[in-house]
Amino acid sequence: MRTTTFIVIALAVAAAAPIAAGQEVRGNAADGRRLAEQWCGSCHQLDPAGVPPRANAPSLPQVAQLPSTTALALRVFLRTSHSDMPNIQISPADTDDLVAFILSLKGK
Repeated sequence: MRTTTFIVIALAVAAAAPIAAGQEVRGNAADGRRLAEQWCGSCHQLDPAGVPPRANAPSLPQVAQLPSTTALALRVFLRTSHSDMPNIQISPADTDDLVAFILSLKGK
């Protein structure tokens, strides 16, 4: 029974991967960068080069390179409270801009 459940879950995840990878990226990356500088830059490094402002916070280019980083995953993450991050209420438009900026860092 467990093997069957595992296989069904694995097939569902495999089938969903192309959908997640092909998601439409809404928003403006330049506006997202400005928001990231304002809200995220005190802890997260925004560019591939340089020293991170906070050693235990991943850089946004590192986040962008993760295989799990998709538009949907970023939207969910940004709209969810996290104990180790400030509780910023981000509008849907600002979320789209931040997502566009972070995804623009893929491959850099």
